[in-house]
Amino acid sequence: MPRVVAEQRLESGQVLRVVHGDLTEERVDAIVNAANARLAHGGGVAGAIVRRGGSVIQQESDAWVRQHGPVSHDRPAITGAGALPCRFVIHAVGPVWGEGDEDAKLSAAVAGALAVADEQGLESLALPAISTGIFGFPKARGAQVILDATVRYFQEHPQSALKEVRFTLIDEPTVRVFADAFARRWPGSTHRP
Repeated sequence: MPRVVAEQRLESGQVLRVVHGDLTEERVDAIVNAANARLAHGGGVAGAIVRRGGSVIQQESDAWVRQHGPVSHDRPAITGAGALPCRFVIHAVGPVWGEGDEDAKLSAAVAGALAVADEQGLESLALPAISTGIFGFPKARGAQVILDATVRYFQEHPQSALKEVRFTLIDEPTVRVFADAFARRWPGSTHRP
C-alpha cells in the first residue's frame, strides 16, 4: 500500500508528493521509467515495469526505437502500459554518473517527461529517482535536481494539465533523501514519518 511521506502544493496549483511505494502499482495516468537510450528494459526500474506490465511494453519500446532512433535526455519516449494500472509509460533517459554535464541531463529528462505528459493531457504522473540506481547518480544530489526541475517546469508552465506529480520510491533510504529535499525546500510542507 503506497504511503505519502511528504506533500507540497505549488503556487501554480500542482501537488507534489513523496510516496513510499511500488511504482508499478501506482494508479496514475502515467509512470516514468528510468530507461536507457535503446529502451532495453532488463534491470532496475525498467525491468520491474516490463515484468509487471508484460512484454508488450518492450515490444512497443523496440518499435519506438526503430522508428525514432535512440531516446535523448530531453525527449522521452511514450508507450502503452500493458497490464499496469496506469495508462502510459514515459521512458526518460537520465545520465550515467561520470559522463559529464549530469545535472543538466537529469533536469532535461525530468522536464521532458513532464512535457510528454502535458502533450497527452495527463493529470497525474509518478516518477522514480531517475539515474540514482544503476546509473550511479548520487541520491541526494539527484533528488535535488529532480525536485528543482519539476518546480521549474511548473513555474514555466503554470497552465499545465498535470495536477499531481508523485515521486514514488520503493526503498526507505531513497524515500528519506527525497523527504529531506522537500523539507529543505519547503520547511512548512506536510511530512508524515
